[in-house]
Amino acid sequence: MNAQTATSEQVVKVTREQLPLSCPPRGEPVWNLHPRVYLPIEKAGEAVCPYCSTRYVLED
Repeated sequence: MNAQTATSEQVVKVTREQLPLSCPPRGEPVWNLHPRVYLPIEKAGEAVCPYCSTRYVLED
């Protein structure tokens, strides 16, 4: 998954191996996107980025 994908799609599936979850995803530059935020997804199984509204769903 790249930052372009994360900010242009409504739903992004993530696995436990990708935790902790951040938006934009780890390894992606943030200078041209929004600030990197860490999203708590473990308990609810999903999280929404407050900046770009991308919804992340945890797959087990």
